[in-house]
Amino acid sequence: MTSTSPSFDGLRLRHWKTELRPDGVLVLSFDREGESVNTFGQGVLIELNSLLERIALEPPKALVLRSAKEKGFIAGADIREFQEFDAKGTIGDSIRRGQNLFQRIAELPFPTVAAIHGFCMGGGTEISLACRYRVASNDPSTKIGLPEVMLGIFPGWGGSARLPQLVGAPAAMDMMLTGRSLSASAARAIGLVDKVVDPAGLIDTAAALALKGTDRPFKQKFLGWATNRWLARQILAPQMIKQVARKACKEHYPAPYALIETWRRSAGDGIRARLDAERRAVVKLAATPTARNLTRVYFLQERLKGLGGKDHGIAHVHVVGAGVMGGDIAAWAAYKGFQVTLQDREQRFIDTAMTRAQALFAKRVKDAGKRPEVSARLVSDLDGAGVATADLLIEAIIERPDAKRDLYTAVEPKMKADALLTTNTSSIPLTELREHIARPAQFAGLHYFNPVAMMPLVEIIQHDGMAPDTAKRLAAFCKAIDKLPVPVAGTPGFLVNRLLFPYMLEAVTAYSEGIPGPVLDKAAVKFGMPMGPIELIDTVGLDVASGVGTELAPFLGLPIPAALAAPPEAGKRGKKDGQGIYRWENGKAQKPEIPSDYKAPDDLEDRLILPFLNEAVAALHEGVVADAELLDAGVIFGTGFAPFRGGPIQYIRDSGAEVLLAKLKVLQAKHGDRFAPRPGWDNPALLKQ
Repeated sequence: MTSTSPSFDGLRLRHWKTELRPDGVLVLSFDREGESVNTFGQGVLIELNSLLERIALEPPKALVLRSAKEKGFIAGADIREFQEFDAKGTIGDSIRRGQNLFQRIAELPFPTVAAIHGFCMGGGTEISLACRYRVASNDPSTKIGLPEVMLGIFPGWGGSARLPQLVGAPAAMDMMLTGRSLSASAARAIGLVDKVVDPAGLIDTAAALALKGTDRPFKQKFLGWATNRWLARQILAPQMIKQVARKACKEHYPAPYALIETWRRSAGDGIRARLDAERRAVVKLAATPTARNLTRVYFLQERLKGLGGKDHGIAHVHVVGAGVMGGDIAAWAAYKGFQVTLQDREQRFIDTAMTRAQALFAKRVKDAGKRPEVSARLVSDLDGAGVATADLLIEAIIERPDAKRDLYTAVEPKMKADALLTTNTSSIPLTELREHIARPAQFAGLHYFNPVAMMPLVEIIQHDGMAPDTAKRLAAFCKAIDKLPVPVAGTPGFLVNRLLFPYMLEAVTAYSEGIPGPVLDKAAVKFGMPMGPIELIDTVGLDVASGVGTELAPFLGLPIPAALAAPPEAGKRGKKDGQGIYRWENGKAQKPEIPSDYKAPDDLEDRLILPFLNEAVAALHEGVVADAELLDAGVIFGTGFAPFRGGPIQYIRDSGAEVLLAKLKVLQAKHGDRFAPRPGWDNPALLKQ
């Protein structure tokens, strides 16, 4: 669109475009210059402010705010700039500027409508809340959310001040406390969106709504009023805190608690007072280590996403091995749009995997009418006919080098010339597996994590004979299946399992000394791990843990406790059998009660966490990954390592390498040489940055 209104003569617009419709509605299109996605940088906000000043001089009948980008409405604030403001101590000024600008929109003396198509996140949702009405397209890509809590803050440009009044406190707080996004229809159901239409009619509908207006249902207006009264806030706030406390402790994640308290205290005040309370709370949160580390994690994630391009050249995936990992890898690829054939030595294994795949499709594919199409992409292939036509073959069989090499010898001659051969091995070095492979340049590791549908990371395991194009194609494939790739060296255990193994090993050692499993799990979760090490071993499988131990223990020079020295008894492999160290029912560990008089050892947390950090230092020193940031990214997304701590290397920086090194030496003196500091503690990358 071009500016057709004389009101904007003389304004040099770089990010905004205007069009005055014949019906008198001004359409304001956001098109950030030089960016593929709309975000609110300071230049964008300053230009919008100038536009609003000019609009106020010659008001249109109404205003429609839309995006000129194909990829969505607005992604939110430019987080790159927020990092700069944090460093300069000017984040409060930035928040005030955004609040004042959006309040200016809210006070315009004519109707305003946000026309939302595609993702609408953070500041995008907040500017839409400043409009009088909201219309959203029914396209599946349209998602509306306020995910700021995932960055350790909460909405600071008026979102937390306006949303509870609009949709009622329970629905608003659920959105903000979880960071979950809503589809257009779900947003309409709670009153966040006034109309949902086809994308083609979005602007016309928005313009008509602006001119005619609409009256919100009485129930929605009542909820907005009743749930923000003083008494309601005093009743609801403690309930919200209890729900949050089940998932996040205040010490580690203060933002949800600050949001609830700010709402409890100020929701009954006028908009200016609510905005002021919001700003003061968000500025305080932005200065916390949690917010800084979670922002760092955001950029680590963006870096991993950027490793994968679009050109993978893969349409057909053939998976050999229909166990839990292989079957789930196949199902996920089919769910993400690839043609997949699944092979195993017996049909019963394939049948079990296919049944599990149907459960995944039923859960993930909301439109039941589309499930048959997704299911049809996953084909049982007992005889391995798919090997000859596959673009990517993923081996996920037993963790034995000889078995894997025998398989490669059998399948490689049948594969297409440009097809990639990969292994999902958990720990075996690729130099042990590539013997007799005719095309080592097209051989790599593609290591997924369990459960496949939930864990975002895939390690791309490299070796010195691998072609650079192979790594690029695999990274692009990972991006296509919504996974985060991290390139790692093909040494034993690669990155994630190498770091996890000493941690899990120490947990089993402590367990064998008589420290109860739930005590060990509690200590790790208190530190910030997503689950305890004993529960993790059962989840991974005692058989897998034993196999990884056989491979890694000699390499790391660590003793293996009896519980992992040999494969487990049949039917006692852990969660998948319903019995391991714990008994499992309906997918949940049945942990024994901790005796009330039991006192955990004072050094228990150090015993669990320092081996993890010690191995992280060694892995960085040996170049398992290219740099400290990739190591932290891989470990956070591969293990769930306390995101609010920013990753193991960032945690070492924040705690002080010398402090942790001294603790290691104390543990070494007390418990043995398995705690001896590994090489690399003098690495400059460990210094506070």
